[in-house]
Amino acid sequence: MFKPSKNLILGASLLAGLFFAGSVMAQAADAAAAASAPVAAAAAAAAEDNPYGLGALWAQGDFVAKGTLLILVIMSMGSWYVIFTKLAEQSKLNKQAAAAKESFWSANTVAQGKDTLAEDSAFRFIAEKGLEGASKHTGLLGAVDFNEWVTMSIQRAIGNVQSRMQDGLAVLATVGSTAPFVGLFGTVWGIYHALVKIGMSGQASIDKVAGPVGEALIMTAIGLAVAVPAVLGYNWLVRRNKAVMEEVNAFGSDLHAVLLGSAKK
Repeated sequence: MFKPSKNLILGASLLAGLFFAGSVMAQAADAAAAASAPVAAAAAAAAEDNPYGLGALWAQGDFVAKGTLLILVIMSMGSWYVIFTKLAEQSKLNKQAAAAKESFWSANTVAQGKDTLAEDSAFRFIAEKGLEGASKHTGLLGAVDFNEWVTMSIQRAIGNVQSRMQDGLAVLATVGSTAPFVGLFGTVWGIYHALVKIGMSGQASIDKVAGPVGEALIMTAIGLAVAVPAVLGYNWLVRRNKAVMEEVNAFGSDLHAVLLGSAKK
């Protein structure tokens, strides 16, 4: 009687131990899951909604902040448009210079050389103005020295071409010089909002001032991001303009000499 009872007691004790261990492990797993759930939810919420990003800047900003941001965006778009369009114009003028070197000077006369150039070529425009000045040296204009009159006609045409090449560069200069101050205005406005929130809350806590200060810093960064490409693009285009205008001036000088030589014959 004793041995069977002892075996039963041992079996019951083993089953109770297994049950207790399973209960403890289940409770530990539930506790770990409960502890990690808020962390995961907070991380997901932070990833989905950033209260201090560009979206929050636009959503929470007043009309002054939005207007400043729109001005900076328009200035950036305008500067990049000017950079790309002027780059295309300079490349086109370089191709026209190469075409003039290849075909114009091999012609028998200036008129024939002019006809070998494209209709929209700046070099053809200069040649036409030179021929027009040489052919219209009559009447009151006849009192002007022929050399000076032809020189004036060609220089006016070259000045016209140079003026067209400089169109838009003033936009880059304006954006490069004013965009940092527009961004600075947004910075001052954001700091003003930060001070107002501090005064209303009565305490300078991070959650009260982080948004306005972040708005201020973003405005400063955007202003610099708009100004730097405009300044660099302006300097780059001015250097390229200088190089291509040297080709135009050289063509005008050679054309002037040819027209004078033709008039003496």
